[in-house]
Amino acid sequence: MLPTDLLTTHFRLDEPHKKALKRLGIATIQQLLLHLPQRYEDISSIQSVGSLVKGQDAIVFGQIGGLNTRKSWKSKVPISEGWVEDGTARIKIMWFNQPYIAKMMTDGMYVKVAGKVGGTEGKLYLTNPEVEKLDSLPIDRHDSIFNNTESLDETIYPVYRETKGVTSKWFFHTVQKCFAAGILDVLGDPIPEEVLKRYNLPILKTALQWIHIPKKAEHAESARKRFAFEEVFYIQTAKAKERAQISVTSSYVVVTDKKHIEAFTERFPFPLTNAQKKSIADILTDFGGKHPMSRLLEGDVGSGKTAVAATTAYAVATSRPPEGLASKLQFGNLQVAYMAPTEILAKQHFESFIQYFKHLPIQIGLVTGSGCMKFPSKSNPEKPTPISKAQLLKWVKNGEIPILIGTHALIYKSVEFKHLAHVIIDEQHRFGTNQRRALAKKDTRMPHLLSMTATPIPRTLALTVYGDLDISLLDEMPKGRKPIITKIYTPSHMEEVYAHVREELAAGRQAYVICPRIEEPDPSKENALQLKSVKQEAERLKKLVFKNARIDILHSKMTPKEKDTVMLKFLSHEIDILVATSVVEVGVNVPNATNIIIEGAERFGLAQLHQLRGRVVRGTHQAYCFAVTTKDTTGKSGKTLERLKALTEAKNGFELAEYDLTLRGSGELYGMKQWGLTDLGMEAIKNIKMVEAARKEAQALIAADSELKKYPKIAEKIQTLSKNLHME
Repeated sequence: MLPTDLLTTHFRLDEPHKKALKRLGIATIQQLLLHLPQRYEDISSIQSVGSLVKGQDAIVFGQIGGLNTRKSWKSKVPISEGWVEDGTARIKIMWFNQPYIAKMMTDGMYVKVAGKVGGTEGKLYLTNPEVEKLDSLPIDRHDSIFNNTESLDETIYPVYRETKGVTSKWFFHTVQKCFAAGILDVLGDPIPEEVLKRYNLPILKTALQWIHIPKKAEHAESARKRFAFEEVFYIQTAKAKERAQISVTSSYVVVTDKKHIEAFTERFPFPLTNAQKKSIADILTDFGGKHPMSRLLEGDVGSGKTAVAATTAYAVATSRPPEGLASKLQFGNLQVAYMAPTEILAKQHFESFIQYFKHLPIQIGLVTGSGCMKFPSKSNPEKPTPISKAQLLKWVKNGEIPILIGTHALIYKSVEFKHLAHVIIDEQHRFGTNQRRALAKKDTRMPHLLSMTATPIPRTLALTVYGDLDISLLDEMPKGRKPIITKIYTPSHMEEVYAHVREELAAGRQAYVICPRIEEPDPSKENALQLKSVKQEAERLKKLVFKNARIDILHSKMTPKEKDTVMLKFLSHEIDILVATSVVEVGVNVPNATNIIIEGAERFGLAQLHQLRGRVVRGTHQAYCFAVTTKDTTGKSGKTLERLKALTEAKNGFELAEYDLTLRGSGELYGMKQWGLTDLGMEAIKNIKMVEAARKEAQALIAADSELKKYPKIAEKIQTLSKNLHME
């Protein structure tokens, strides 16, 4: 038996079984062994039926049967009765004055039964026991733990993730068969032994034994730590390798006088925050090095990322190429490419840059799928002008236009730069090495990279997801910006919210209404959550709430062109209220929109809610966010309201992100599922010590062997990771 062998080579599987395993991503022996237990059932308190004695409090796991209802012979008291058996013996169970109990269960059902043992020797029974229905037993009745404890711990039993067609017990027994066949002796450990020793982690062979058939609880925990470390280590190694590939290339050295930069930023309509100043200084320091910068600029909506980007673009666009290159050029300045995720955002950045650069003789281009623009216009130096794509790209190619803004159209083969020194990416974090090379085309130099995000990311995640980037934080807001007033509402108090929004609309403001769904669910489907939908809520608001308002909708099923059309209408105030899904989370700057109502707020994570309310922090007017919970959730417990309360109390998005991570985990929040991480790996990402240790070891490994020639298994693993993340 080899790790790469298909399960079908060694085990007889029917079609439902094969399909079930395929759903879990299991086809080989190795994949089976790495399908780790989700949890362990504590069976220390379980007694075998055959060992029970009168008077003891018993907990029994088994199958129930013989269910019926009768009346006692003398008192005519109704009695439900039956029996439970666990493979060692059978014991009677009885409930007095509870005739309905027998009807609530069925023969053959798996149960956990807890009660006091009564009766006489040979005729024992459990009186009025508590019964819990189970999907399966934590132990196998036919391989009873009571008769064979040599291979199993007496207190914990592994429970695996199941799917229709394959049970936890099947995994348990099949793994043991693999162990018996000697699979552990042919497994190579991909993690260097000295790394494992440094952190007191077991080797692969031991870890697999400890996690699947633990003798002690601490053995299982130690094995879990090893596998958690391994997952984070692979990610960190992939990131370290990518960083190493960048660091060996050369880039343009940009040296700018401090006074030169200050003269540019002093014209801004607001003073720079200390965080902005530090970020600019760090970027300019990177520009002065021999190797290309790789930096992430992270900051809340409204924290001034575009101002930082414009300042760094100014430093590059006013710098000359190295001597020997400039003399051959008609236009000698270095160039900047600024990439936005959507066409409408690219246009907004173009307009912002015009405001920053309008006093300077620096030309700015815009290239999108629907057309091209250039600033300034020859006929009006204060305005941009439409231009043919061919002409714009000609000027970019010969270096006449030092700043080019656009969407992914920038990567097209037709777009060529003369000396591309700086790439700015807005909300495009998966921008890999080869994409940077594609932008630079034939240039041997790699451009500096500044990636920007408004998504607040906890430190452990930032170190993992963006392990190849240095990180700058904008954790201050510009002076004079009013904080958003955030309030939590239940449906019964919505008239108060609507009255406020009517006042705001009357004052010339605009509003967003966010809904979790696009359309209403099929009412015939069981357990369909009754959450508000974009289409139906827009109709309801038109008819019943804001009768005189202009209302439109926006959602993910619309085409990019349809979305842009709606957002442009909202931006030009042809729409008063935009009813949308969270598609507006990373969206357009509409300074006049000062109110946002988020329906079904408990369905969103705190980081996402923070992103959504960031839509109304763009202007100088006071902004309001109303988080509305659904009826059924507020009635369950105070947890929902407690979580949402954090939205009103947290000082910034980073604080909220940390809180959100502890509540919800990283997988759903930040797309970590793309890495193929298990739940164990996602939990590990919350552990800052583990993340830092894995990062340190990965960087040391790559520093010693950048191509991982000594570690082919690690190389193979991170190649898969890189493909999953589209980094290659």
